[in-house]
Amino acid sequence: MDLRAICQNVIDGQAPETESGVKAALEAGIPADAILNQSLIAAMDEVGRRFENGEFFVPEMLIAARAMQAGLKLLKPHLAKAEIKSAGKVAIGTVKGDLHDIGKNLVGMMLEGTGFEVCDLGVDVPPEAFVKAAQDGAQVIGMSALLTTTMGRMEETIEALNAAGLRGKVKVLIGGAPVTQGFANRIGADAFAPDASSAARVARQLIP
Repeated sequence: MDLRAICQNVIDGQAPETESGVKAALEAGIPADAILNQSLIAAMDEVGRRFENGEFFVPEMLIAARAMQAGLKLLKPHLAKAEIKSAGKVAIGTVKGDLHDIGKNLVGMMLEGTGFEVCDLGVDVPPEAFVKAAQDGAQVIGMSALLTTTMGRMEETIEALNAAGLRGKVKVLIGGAPVTQGFANRIGADAFAPDASSAARVARQLIP
C-alpha cells in the first residue's frame, strides 16, 4: 500500500480517493499513526508550502483540507485506540461581535491536518469562553477577527486570561484580515499568523 498515493490525493483535493486510500491502508495493517504522518500531515505540509509560495490559493487549500478531513475521520478511532499523542490542544474562535468563520474554519482544518486536537469555539466568542478553554487544557488560544471594530476584543481576552492567572500557561495566536504583527506586539499576543497555513506552522513552534 503506497501512502504517497494518499498524500497526493489530499494535495489534489480528492476526498473520496483519500477516504478509500486510508481505508485500504488500515485494512492492509498499516498503523494509523504512520498513515497520519506519512500521508495526511505530509500532504498538508506540502499544501501549506505551496500556499506560502503562491502556487496554491484559498480554494485549493480548502479542498485539500476537506480531503484530509475525510481521511482523518476514518483514522480518529484508530488513533484514539492506539493512544497516539496529538501535537497539542488548540482552542480557536472568532472574537465577540464578529461572525466571520471561513478563515477560522480553514485554520481549524489545517491544525487538524498537522496533528493538533482542535476545540472550535465558533464565532462571536466572549473572553470568558477562551478563558474556559484554557482552564480545560488548551495550550494555544487562537483568535480571529475580520473587523477592525472587533480587534479590541483580542486584547480584552488576553486581559481576561491574565486576570484568571492563566496567561503564563497558554500561548495566544491571533490572525484575521485587519490584524498585523505590530498589533499582536502591542496587545501582548505570543504570535501572529497572516493565513491558515502559517497558523498551523506557528502553532507547532508555540508548543515545545
